[in-house]
Amino acid sequence: MHRYLTFLFLLIVAACGAPTENKSNVLSEGTPESGGFSSSRLARLDSSMNDWVSKKWLNGSVVFIARNGKIVFHKSAGFNDLDTKAPLDKNGIFRIASQTKAITSVAVMMLWEEGKFSLEDPVSKFIPSFANEKVLDKFNPKDTTYTTVPAKRQVTIRDLLTHTSGIGYATIGTPEANAIYAKNKLTAGLDVKDDKLADAMSRLGSLPLMFQPGEKWMYGLNIDLLGDLVEIWSGMTLEDFFAKRLFQPLGMKDTFFNVPQEKTGRLVNFFIEDSTGIKKEDKAFGQLDMSYPLKKKEYFSGGGGLSSTIYDYGVFLQMLLNNGEYNGVRILARNTVRMMTMNQIGELNVDENKFGLGFAIITENGSRLGPSQAGTYSWGGAFSTSYWVDPKENMVVLIYRQMWGENISETDKAFKPLVYQAIND
Repeated sequence: MHRYLTFLFLLIVAACGAPTENKSNVLSEGTPESGGFSSSRLARLDSSMNDWVSKKWLNGSVVFIARNGKIVFHKSAGFNDLDTKAPLDKNGIFRIASQTKAITSVAVMMLWEEGKFSLEDPVSKFIPSFANEKVLDKFNPKDTTYTTVPAKRQVTIRDLLTHTSGIGYATIGTPEANAIYAKNKLTAGLDVKDDKLADAMSRLGSLPLMFQPGEKWMYGLNIDLLGDLVEIWSGMTLEDFFAKRLFQPLGMKDTFFNVPQEKTGRLVNFFIEDSTGIKKEDKAFGQLDMSYPLKKKEYFSGGGGLSSTIYDYGVFLQMLLNNGEYNGVRILARNTVRMMTMNQIGELNVDENKFGLGFAIITENGSRLGPSQAGTYSWGGAFSTSYWVDPKENMVVLIYRQMWGENISETDKAFKPLVYQAIND
């Protein structure tokens, strides 16, 4: 009898599949309690979002929290127009800037899984101008002349994903990088006219690195360069690759380089806080036309060009939290996600934390500074959008603002504790 029962059990397991932890959560609306939150404690976040507007810290914000696959909080507070008091729509389309980087990094790793390249391949294998690289030695700020020394080794694809290549940033980088790149008509990649991505990245390859590859961590144009490589490897524009291989399979219907005509009214306004208060602003960095998502473009910045809703990006992050799968569609293998979300920079540091393949990673030591657990991965965008994924809490969190100002930092300080204090399981 015992052998018969054992055999019967094995037949049932074979037919139904062995019991496993559900890792393929599809986002659905739920009560705070369904996601292990306390409604009364989560109400503190709701109240605080309105307080930030009342205190004139910002015009408004949108917050999205999902835990165990349940959307426990998806609300907006404040205004999209301070004069008319038009409310900020929780489904508004935001300029997500550097949040584009994670999407480009996922695209890169999809093609890596297809055998298009090795992470240790030199960039010069695909873009010849990156052969025989030089490293900046001395720089004269008066006339932007410089001297160089030979690079000790070539820049690899892994270097680009980890921002350890030596490539700096244009416009928002170091004084040396800003000057050298501006002289060669390289930008941060937004609202680019009369240039092609392939041409710009080829010019980048002829310019000096800011340091020897692998010796430092420094934020740079690495992911714009990877966007060009995605186009080379896939034979598609970055816009088409994202749409066909990522956005459509995941159901991300509101994420674009070029916001379509019928959705232009959903692009939220941009604000700046100055001595006179908070006011709508048409330009950033003194020159960037903030209507750039509405302008037809063919230069696709993998480092910053996308606009999206907080919900769409929440779906993207839930896919990663699910180890690469969402709603029955596998985007990445689970071990690829593991690689992307672990330390890839060795003994180098980003503050007290590390960097993976596209994300900042909180270390055990870094976790003492806040409530996020070790292994949490995150990043944000220049116009005050931010996200993190806490795998140990099985949680995705985003906060979207579209504003610059001193008091944005006050909302940042308050936000994370308000999320974690509401967990109640």
